[in-house]
Amino acid sequence: NPQFLRLQIQSCVLYCLEYLDWTLGSISLTRGWSSTTSGEVGIIESIQLRNFMCHAMLGPFQFGSNLNFVVGNNGSGKSSVLTALIVGLGGKATATNRGSSLKMFVRDGETSADITITLRNQGRDAFKPELYGGSIIVNQHITVDGNRSYRLKSKSGTLISSKKEELIGILDHFNIQVDNPVSVLTQEMSKHFLQSKNEGDKYKFFMKATQLEQMKEDYSSIMKTKENTCIQIEQGVERLQELKQLYCEKKERYKSIAFVNDMRKHLEDLKHKMAWAVVSEMEKEIQPIKEGIRAEEENTEKFVQKLKECQVKVNEAEEKYKEIQEKLLTINEEAQALHPQCISLKADVQTRRKAVNEAEVLFNRFRNELKHLGKDDEQLRTQIEELKTNQVSETEKLERQGKISCLRGQLKAFHDEEIMIGQQVDQFHEAISKCKEEHTRLRREDCDTKQTLNAKEKQLRDLKDSRTNTLKRFGSYIPAFLEAVETAYRQGRFKHKPIGPLGAFIHPKDAELTLAVECCLKNLVQAFCCDNHSDERTLQLMMSKYYPREYRPQVIVNKFQKDVYDVRHRGVHHPEFPSVLTALEIDHAVVANCLIDVRGIEKILLIKSSHKAREVMQLNRPPQNCREAFTAEGDQVFERRYYSSNYFRPKFLSKDIEAEIRLESCDVVFVKIALGHEEWNCLFVYLRVHYSPVSIFFLRFMSPFILFIHFNIICQEEEVEENKSKMESVKKDMQQQSRKMEELKNTLQLTEKKLEETKEKIHQVEEIAGPIKDELNQADSEVENSKRRFQHYEEKQKEHLACIKKHKELLAAKEKELEEKITQARQIYSERIEVSRTVKSLDAEMNRLRERINSENDRHGNREEIVQQFHDAKERYEDANSKVKNLKKFIRLLEEIMTQRFKIYWQFLRLLSLRCKLYFDHLLRIRACSGKILFDHKNETLSITVQPREEDKADHNDVRSLSGGERSFSTVCFILSLWSITESPFRCLDEFDVYMDMVNRRIAMDMIFKVADSQHHRQFILLTPQSMSSSLLRVLGI
Repeated sequence: NPQFLRLQIQSCVLYCLEYLDWTLGSISLTRGWSSTTSGEVGIIESIQLRNFMCHAMLGPFQFGSNLNFVVGNNGSGKSSVLTALIVGLGGKATATNRGSSLKMFVRDGETSADITITLRNQGRDAFKPELYGGSIIVNQHITVDGNRSYRLKSKSGTLISSKKEELIGILDHFNIQVDNPVSVLTQEMSKHFLQSKNEGDKYKFFMKATQLEQMKEDYSSIMKTKENTCIQIEQGVERLQELKQLYCEKKERYKSIAFVNDMRKHLEDLKHKMAWAVVSEMEKEIQPIKEGIRAEEENTEKFVQKLKECQVKVNEAEEKYKEIQEKLLTINEEAQALHPQCISLKADVQTRRKAVNEAEVLFNRFRNELKHLGKDDEQLRTQIEELKTNQVSETEKLERQGKISCLRGQLKAFHDEEIMIGQQVDQFHEAISKCKEEHTRLRREDCDTKQTLNAKEKQLRDLKDSRTNTLKRFGSYIPAFLEAVETAYRQGRFKHKPIGPLGAFIHPKDAELTLAVECCLKNLVQAFCCDNHSDERTLQLMMSKYYPREYRPQVIVNKFQKDVYDVRHRGVHHPEFPSVLTALEIDHAVVANCLIDVRGIEKILLIKSSHKAREVMQLNRPPQNCREAFTAEGDQVFERRYYSSNYFRPKFLSKDIEAEIRLESCDVVFVKIALGHEEWNCLFVYLRVHYSPVSIFFLRFMSPFILFIHFNIICQEEEVEENKSKMESVKKDMQQQSRKMEELKNTLQLTEKKLEETKEKIHQVEEIAGPIKDELNQADSEVENSKRRFQHYEEKQKEHLACIKKHKELLAAKEKELEEKITQARQIYSERIEVSRTVKSLDAEMNRLRERINSENDRHGNREEIVQQFHDAKERYEDANSKVKNLKKFIRLLEEIMTQRFKIYWQFLRLLSLRCKLYFDHLLRIRACSGKILFDHKNETLSITVQPREEDKADHNDVRSLSGGERSFSTVCFILSLWSITESPFRCLDEFDVYMDMVNRRIAMDMIFKVADSQHHRQFILLTPQSMSSSLLRVLGI
């Protein structure tokens, strides 16, 4: 963009020219030493440092208005003060030669550093004295991140500003140049300058001190920008020719489309008529709607009158209904008064009838029991007779007599042994006591076996029942209990329905591992799971009604969750054997989570072979996360232990019910056989207890069959006696129950009679209430009919009002649309036009005109685009032409100005060089020395020649041939010469005398003191590591 480029160059050049004017104006060529007694503005009154470089707290240092010495050993903080002066007054970190970033000046271990510098602000050249007063306090805060902030305060400590621009304004006002080596000569710069023998470095030092180097760089930048601008002007001239050609083409095309304007004007007139024609047609549409709304509003009064009549009829019907209802309420109250008595009598009748039925049931039970006992008594008597008859049959008698005669002979033979046997009687008595104990043990075993038989038979019955209902495997009462739990859950007694038994929800994938799973879970197969403790208490209460107390299962409280726990990271994983969790198909997530929490089934392996189980768990290290394992026989295997199982087959989880039934039937048979064997043992123990030893010895030779018959006879006779006593007891109970039953029947008859009397009274009251109820129903129907009629007319009225509202809304929409159309028409043409033509005819004519205009546009192009392109081309051409002319004019003016400025620059450079030479020669002559400074501005070199003694003037020596002290002395003279051509309120030198001997140091000091004495308006701060003894001060005249 030529315009942007021109403005950019112009602003850059003007800035450089202003800077040159300021530089030339700020440095006076003829200014002499001031005779002011002391400095008033810009001098440093004090410096204070905190956490700066290696110093926690340094200062405050109070400086005098003229000459100041800062003396101290190396590392004492002299250079830190000078560095703080440069940084504190806005200088860059690189200007100090002590660091590349501000954060390097923050003391190690601290987060920030502070520099406080107080500048004098007095006299007529003071900066804003009404705000700052006699002093300006500059406080700079440096953070460990390298950021810094300024706080400019008045002499009283009041914060005036925190902007850097304010500080720059103060420095410009006081002519303070902290980055100028003549104003502030740092230690590194002093060493480099004193040791350097390069003439080019001295010339650069001279240029930087006088700020001529900055002027030269600005001149070079301006000339480079000028060259770039000339190139852009040449390119702009070429572009200008292209724009001129394009402008001429667009101008010729613009002239060729003038005849289309008439048609466009006629089209605009038709648009105006069209807009007002639309308004006229809409006004005609609105008129019928207004007339219809007026007619509907007149009919509204008829509906209001009809509604009032219907409301009167409704009120009359409701009053009649209330009167009949009050009568019926009175009768109902009488009936209600009899109802509690009737209900109590019904309850009493039911209670007494229930008691009679129970008494009859108990009486019938006693009667049946008596009949059974009578039948048992007859059967026992018949069996005893048969046994006795069989025992004493003729044949057997003869046999017995023969045996008895033989036995009598033998008895004589044994009589001799009776004495010996008598001795053994005592032993037999002891044996009898042992036999009694054995008999007691056998009786106890017999009871245990009977209990086992009952349990086996019960389990067999449960297995047979489980053919139709698998839940009966967990107990015959389980289906009824689960149904009761379901009913309680529906009634809201449980927050969440309990789940159980858990075994009903688990199914082993491998039938061979069923016993292992059952041995692992044990009683958890019959356990139930609840979501909370409230549900657990309710379930325990219900269990007490269905379960025997000693067989009540475990209830586990575990929060119900929809998903199974993720146990992939804590479960056991074996490539060959499954865990209990993976070996089961579990129907419910809650059951799986419960078994994981309570039993840890994800950490238990199932291994069919016991040998393999020992190898996995004991010979090698158990698999990760594996706690234990179970074999197919139900054995439990730990890392260092092995427990055998007491179970031989699964009880609850087996899938083959028929096989379980067959096995259980065999167990029942075996138990019965064992029970018979125990009864036989009891028989012999009984005989040994109740007969003498001789008789026992005799019976030893009798047939076991005869003994068994004899024992049966004895047992059955005992049972006959027991039956007799039972029959007597039952007869007594029957008599008592019969008397009680008669009493209950009499009481029941009296209560039923009272109930019938109460029912008859209620029936009489209901007969009276019947006709009244009919009247009430009729009155209710009349009320309903009146209300329906009222609602009918009310709905009609609502529909009528809705219709009026709809028409009004339509009218409002049409009127709003009409207003919009009028607004649009006024926007198209402000004055109303009375149009006789229709919208359709106007639209047809407008379309014909548009077609003609479009056809012309197709021939010549779009008129608006052609006009717009013409004006754009004209504007671009004129704008570019103007910019090129202005830039050419600006470049010519710039060349003239730069030629004049460059001449002034060279004059200024020669004058400053001459002044520096004269002052340098003057300083050498004061010390009876001779020398000169030679400037070569073309090669940018500066050479200094010095002759230490006046008498050897013919032989001038180059600085490089001088001793270190003499070279330092000549350099001090050079610096003092530069001081004479630069302006600054203070001068700072660091270690300027480090390479001087005592003689040259005294001479340099004397020269600096005389300059300081002649310039009381300036401040001098000299930093030296060498001692300032009192003898030296006396020699210097201080």
